[in-house]
Amino acid sequence: MSKGRFLPVLAVAGCVLAVAGCQSGDGNSGGMLGFGGGAKEEKPQEDKILASELLAYCPRVIVKEADGAINRYAKGGEGDPAKLTYQASISDSTRSCSRQTGMLAMKVAVAGRVVPGPAGAPGTVTLPIKVTVIQAGGTVLYSQTFNQQVALSGNQAQQFLFNDQNVVVPIPTDNSLQVFAGFDTGPAKKKSEELF
Repeated sequence: MSKGRFLPVLAVAGCVLAVAGCQSGDGNSGGMLGFGGGAKEEKPQEDKILASELLAYCPRVIVKEADGAINRYAKGGEGDPAKLTYQASISDSTRSCSRQTGMLAMKVAVAGRVVPGPAGAPGTVTLPIKVTVIQAGGTVLYSQTFNQQVALSGNQAQQFLFNDQNVVVPIPTDNSLQVFAGFDTGPAKKKSEELF
């Protein structure tokens, strides 16, 4: 390397060393880039999930066979396959739980699809989806029916996803809650044992 090129390289190296020497602080600052010694400030982890929450009771969602599918027919065509406007079915369900001041808050979700029938037409159909939470003995703690809108076009099946994020009930002492989700197919059954 010639003397002409060696001197600028030496000057740059000297500047880097001088700057590095200026970065040393009082040991607690950690330097401008966060390196060095000293105690690190721990930031609170707001979204931290405790093991106790992961293992805590969260009742599963039950979709009864009778409430897992509905058929809708053109007026006067009940039960006639040629007059079927659409068929809807639930294929999956899930839930998540959290606890706050003695209450169990749940998010209940179901997924499924709508298949147009021979008498179907493009447009929006309304699916009545019901979520119910029952305690042992048949006491209904929560029951709500929602209207889920699904747009149909042509003869193509359409998927849907429904989510009830507002289920709040007292935390049970005996883990005896039952959560039901499905299509609201008619008036409530009179005998509480039919719900189980």
